[in-house]
Amino acid sequence: MAALSGWWDDFFFGTVMVLKVFAASLVLAVIFGLLGASAKLSRNRAAQVLAKAYTVVFRGTPELVVLLLFYFGTAVVLTRIAQIYDPQIKFVDVPPFWAGAIAIGLIVGAYMTETFRGAFMGVAHGQVEAAHALGLTKGQTFFYVRMPQMWRLALPNFGNHMLSIMKDTALISIVGLEEIVFVGQMATAVTHKPFLMFMTVALIYLAITTVITILTWWLERYANSHLERVR
Repeated sequence: MAALSGWWDDFFFGTVMVLKVFAASLVLAVIFGLLGASAKLSRNRAAQVLAKAYTVVFRGTPELVVLLLFYFGTAVVLTRIAQIYDPQIKFVDVPPFWAGAIAIGLIVGAYMTETFRGAFMGVAHGQVEAAHALGLTKGQTFFYVRMPQMWRLALPNFGNHMLSIMKDTALISIVGLEEIVFVGQMATAVTHKPFLMFMTVALIYLAITTVITILTWWLERYANSHLERVR
C-alpha cells in the first residue's frame, strides 16, 4: 500500500474527470436516445430510415473503434476546414474529453433509442386519447402524459445504460485523457506494480457503479410507489 501514497491525488483528480465525462456522456446519450426514439415513432419515412441507420451503425460497431474514428476523423475534418481559411495550420487537435463524451453519448444513445422507443410504446394509448380529449396539444401530451410514464417503464434498462456509460469512460485513456485508467498506467510505469494500481482503478469504478445501482433502485421504487399503494 505504500506504493499508493504518492498517487492518491492523481487518482482523486482522475476520478473527478471520470465523473465529468460520465455526466456529459449521459446528457448526450439521453438527447440522442430521445431524438432517435422520436424519429423511429414518427410518420416521417426519412426520419425512420435515419434513426434505423443510426442504431444499426452504433450498436454494431465496437466502442473503441467508434472512439478512435470519431477522435481522429473529427481532427482530420476540422484540420481540412481550418486550412481553407489559413493554409499555415498543420493540425487541429480535438479535446479528448469532448471526443470521448460525444462518442460514448452516440454509442449508448443508440441503445437508449430502443429502450425509449419500447417505453413510449408501453404507454397506454387510452392515456393519449384522453389527453387529446381534454384539449392538450401534441407537445403537451408528449411532455405531460407520455414522457413521465415512459421514464417509469424505461428506468430498469436506463440504469444498465448508465452503468455502460461509466464503464466506457475507461476507453478514453487511449486518446490521452487523464482519468483513472491513465493514472493507473502512469503509476504502473513508475512503481512496476500493475496489480495494485489496476486493482485500485477497479475498486474506484466498483464504488461508483454501486452508487449508480443504488440510485437506480431508489428511482424505480419511487416511480412505482403508486403501484405498491394500490396493492
